[in-house]
Amino acid sequence: MLNIVIFGAPGSGKGTQSERIVEKFGLNHISTGDVLRTEIKNGTELGMIAKGYIDQGLLIPDDLMISILASVLDNFKDSKGVIFDGFPRTIAQAEELKKMLAERGQEVSLMIDLDVPEEELMIRLIKRGKESGRADDNEETIKKRLLVYQTQTAPLVDWYKKEGKYCHIEGYGRLEEITAQITEGIKRVAK
Repeated sequence: MLNIVIFGAPGSGKGTQSERIVEKFGLNHISTGDVLRTEIKNGTELGMIAKGYIDQGLLIPDDLMISILASVLDNFKDSKGVIFDGFPRTIAQAEELKKMLAERGQEVSLMIDLDVPEEELMIRLIKRGKESGRADDNEETIKKRLLVYQTQTAPLVDWYKKEGKYCHIEGYGRLEEITAQITEGIKRVAK
């Protein structure tokens, strides 16, 4: 199984690159953002709880996300692997993901870190908010999300380096060049 964590600040291109990786390698895609937005749209209890956190620019509690991910993962049959998009976001979540995968005889194969300058992230997210109407893509919430990323999520870089799973990608430039860098990184770990 080829299990990939795609990592980067909000607006770094995780969703776009995930789609390309899914197509190229035949992986399943778990986007925590999409899963949560679906729950919110459907008005589920989980969705309403998640909405309260998201509207404040905060992260969803770990136990809630691990339960969701385990359920989604277990529904994939004959999977070649999964790309985790938007999870983990903290070291505690990375440890829980490692444990949950180990219970299924799997592991994270690679963590791809899309590195994009903060000024570019602001431009991308404000543009995305105008185009998509996403309530969490406004300047005040974006600043909060980037601060949460820097304080809670960025330490994962060192965690995955220690695990020997880290792959740095410059996430700024031509889309095709970024995808080519990611493809080379994945090919090095693909079995």
